[in-house]
Amino acid sequence: MASRQAMTAMMPRRGLSQTSTCCMEGIRMRTYRVIAGLVMVAVVDTAWYLFRPELLFVNRAVNEALPEATAMATPAPATPHIILSAGRFHSVAHESTGVATIHQFPDGRRIVRLTEIETFNGPDVRVYLVAADDARDNETVTRAGFVDLGPLKGNRGDQNYEVPQGLDYEVPQGLDIDQYGAVAIWCRRFSVNFATAPLQPEQKNLEAAAH
Repeated sequence: MASRQAMTAMMPRRGLSQTSTCCMEGIRMRTYRVIAGLVMVAVVDTAWYLFRPELLFVNRAVNEALPEATAMATPAPATPHIILSAGRFHSVAHESTGVATIHQFPDGRRIVRLTEIETFNGPDVRVYLVAADDARDNETVTRAGFVDLGPLKGNRGDQNYEVPQGLDYEVPQGLDIDQYGAVAIWCRRFSVNFATAPLQPEQKNLEAAAH
């Protein structure tokens, strides 16, 4: 009799213990769902930031005129700018067309001009002046070295990019066309070469500048 009473007294405690266990499991499941949801949101945000998929469907056209030479402090006869080198883009990672030209102005500035450019849009796309004759892969760009001329202004149109003054692109003695012999459109986010324009010197212009 006493044994039955003891068992009866213990039954509510077991029920309470089972209820507590179920509540704890429910809380854990809800916590896991919240954490999983937060992780999923973080993954989606990171993927969007890295890949920017909306750029695949957006074309940005930029059409800039070739800049004029800066006025000199001392009056001098007007001298037209000269073309140092030029070349057509060939596709590497993405189909691309257009022309790259390096212009030298009387005031010493050098401009890399992209004309009729049409290439792939993407995240963090840059214009590189590459220290190689050509670059038909990614490794050539990274191995040869390059000068970053800035972000690609648009994946279509005509655009200008100023070459840093420190580069050895003087005319005529200092011209080192072999050192920076190509222009590349480069995705810095994923280290991918979209397209390259191997440059060829405009010999007639160089000879005229030497006299």
